[in-house]
Amino acid sequence: MLSLRPPSIPSPAPWRRRGKLDGAAGTPQRVSAAAPAAIVETVAPPARLSFPILVNGCTGKMGVSVAQTATSSGLHLVPVSFGSRDNIDRTVRIGHTDVQIYGPSAREDVLSSVIDEFPDVVVVDYTAPDSVNSNAELYCKLGLPFVMGTTGGNRQLLYKSVQDSNNYALISPQMGKQVVAFLAAMEIMAEQFPGAFSGYRLEVLESHQAGKLDISGTAKAVIACFEKLGVSYDLNRMVKIRDPEQQLEMVGVPEEHIEGHAFHLYHLTSPDDSVSFEFQHNVCGRSIYAEGTVDAAMFLYMKVRSNDSKKIYDMIDVLREGSMR
Repeated sequence: MLSLRPPSIPSPAPWRRRGKLDGAAGTPQRVSAAAPAAIVETVAPPARLSFPILVNGCTGKMGVSVAQTATSSGLHLVPVSFGSRDNIDRTVRIGHTDVQIYGPSAREDVLSSVIDEFPDVVVVDYTAPDSVNSNAELYCKLGLPFVMGTTGGNRQLLYKSVQDSNNYALISPQMGKQVVAFLAAMEIMAEQFPGAFSGYRLEVLESHQAGKLDISGTAKAVIACFEKLGVSYDLNRMVKIRDPEQQLEMVGVPEEHIEGHAFHLYHLTSPDDSVSFEFQHNVCGRSIYAEGTVDAAMFLYMKVRSNDSKKIYDMIDVLREGSMR
């Protein structure tokens, strides 16, 4: 069976190499030309962008990760989020902020109050596929700029809701900046060399944590590129791994990342089996998506402030503008 394990795994494994540079990072300093050499002038670091951000989905691991990254980036976390059930009486501690979780029936009233208190708020959505469209319609109704990180739902209806409302939104099935750059390269190749892989067979294997209910949006996007390159593929053939034992033994996911990973393998074979290509991207943990999401929120906030004529963006726009922390 197609396996995501690389031919050989270096030691230590790439995902374990988390070494830090020696020494502590301090405030940049310079010696003033007008002062004696012993006198040091401190250079003030540039001011960080700060604005209110509401993370809808703080009951899930992805939402919590985004909220934590937002606070560490200097953004003001609005102490409100929403759950999938009413009669919820709980809070989630994010850094120094207690985030109150409200049920879905309270969404409009609570969000209206948030707008009154934080008129420049940006919403980030990491909820569930079946909430995508109803949440987006509400954000558009209230004029709330939002970053849609949740995959699934009716994507055509999602875009139509934003277009009809003239609201600001950044929508992307993939928030990892480096993965998005890979996708962009695939799209360029597909546009410039259509049919280059005509006749080739494609096998796709993707592995995600058991809690991911929908098919990988990233895999769908890559497959669409291969189809432009001349490959015929039926999504029903995709090998989707959600079983932890298979992920450990067959895919090679580190045990500590079984509950949060995204491994993808695309294998192409020529008609006569004499040539093969493999494209692989493996992500352990959620930090790559959380960092990209916060960059997306910052990017969207600046677009709203500048009253940009374009209203719907994606992560390609973020990468092209270099709007990254």
